[in-house]
Amino acid sequence: MLYKLADITKKYENKTVLNINSLDIEKGRIYGLLGPNGAGKTTLLKILGFLEKPESGDIFYNSALVSLSEAFLQPLRKSVVMVNQRPILFTTTVYKNLEFGLKIRKIPKQKRKNIIEEALEVVGMTHLSQAKAHKLSGGETQRVALARAIALSPEVILCDEPTSSIDLENQTIIINLLKQINENRGISIIFTTHDKLQAASLAHNTLFLDQGRLSSDSYENLFSGNITKEAGGLSVCTIQNSVQIKTGTDKSGTVRLLIDPEKIYLAGVEDKKNNGESIITGKIVHITAENGKIRIIIRSGINIAILMPEAYYKSRRPMIGEDVSIIIPPESIRIL
Repeated sequence: MLYKLADITKKYENKTVLNINSLDIEKGRIYGLLGPNGAGKTTLLKILGFLEKPESGDIFYNSALVSLSEAFLQPLRKSVVMVNQRPILFTTTVYKNLEFGLKIRKIPKQKRKNIIEEALEVVGMTHLSQAKAHKLSGGETQRVALARAIALSPEVILCDEPTSSIDLENQTIIINLLKQINENRGISIIFTTHDKLQAASLAHNTLFLDQGRLSSDSYENLFSGNITKEAGGLSVCTIQNSVQIKTGTDKSGTVRLLIDPEKIYLAGVEDKKNNGESIITGKIVHITAENGKIRIIIRSGINIAILMPEAYYKSRRPMIGEDVSIIIPPESIRIL
């Protein structure tokens, strides 16, 4: 086992931001860490990178108990590299940015050259080796940061929102690079994201954090909204000021809302309108097969996931790009 965490807590200014009872992470796999803002994703990443210490609990790395003394943590930090959301590069050449960490590790000059050239080739940046790093685009900067990470031959690469600040073309490049690094070099990768589609396409395993805790509920269809009472006592939750969903709850005000993807279904001409149900119209943007079921993502101001049996999918045959209506029954909704 690469990591094993037990009873880990972390506080900032007496506020508990992380509270994890148990977490196992296997070697050689890609893990996606999903959760809303403030869920504790970056804090967990820093603890896994031995950059921050928990208030309490035990961390095992490669099956050995980690001592939280600086003398013990310093060598561990050489085997785990963190790539930040907006990487900071030195105001020198791309080549020298990669060389810096190798020099610190006292790698001989010719070997440094070979390592750097290979790392830049992996990320497709060989032609920019002598370019000034601080003048690169966001996507190029992220690729250099990845090259700098793999040049150090780590066991683990931790990526904090690796595609959040770059254009669509470079997002695809970064995702493919992370897959390639994992498959060809056996490096374990743990990344944070808000993008459920990205996590589904890249990660072997997905973890869900909510308010500092690992959640057994899927992060899919987890929203923040505001519940108000309409005429006749009907409760409606407004999400992102655009999507309104009938909830059937007595609660009001700001809430967190979880919608079960297995209880949402596509509307058909035979369906009769029910005042207790919500009908949302949107476009299908993603379809994947998953453990004998089909996951469909509908974009309608927000992304809503449906998980349906294969037989139902085959009877309807919805397609990517198709405009559809979905029905969200009250029993599919849980107020957290």
